[in-house]
Amino acid sequence: MKVVLQRVKSASVSIDGQVHGKIQRGYLLLVGVRDEDGDAEVDYLAHKISKMRIFEDENDKMNLDIHAVDGAILSISQFTLYADTKKGNRPSFTQAGKPEHANKIYEQFNNRLREDDLEVQTGTFGADMLVDLQNDGPVTIVLDTENK
Repeated sequence: MKVVLQRVKSASVSIDGQVHGKIQRGYLLLVGVRDEDGDAEVDYLAHKISKMRIFEDENDKMNLDIHAVDGAILSISQFTLYADTKKGNRPSFTQAGKPEHANKIYEQFNNRLREDDLEVQTGTFGADMLVDLQNDGPVTIVLDTENK
């Protein structure tokens, strides 16, 4: 699995002109899944994201986790994180998980985050979505279970 985590002041996702998910302070997560991904990858990333200390404390040091700032998560499925651009100019997405499996793992991941007492808003798997965000910092971190 790959997750691009962006610390945000606000974020929303719209589908067909309707807001589907919206948060204030917290994380926007772009989530990519492979066919090989399962429970171990879900647990690893959910734990890492839940405990990551990237919010400033009273001394302006990144020392607080999302729980300490009462933050929320907007999680968006993003198969394009597994784009292969080695050949030609048109990306290949053969490394991305098959939709049925990827959706199952994506939902499992979001539920695992919720088990950590986090509010998790989502887009709709496979939909054409418009994501709006106000990146805070900017702070953007890429997490990949192949590099854990």
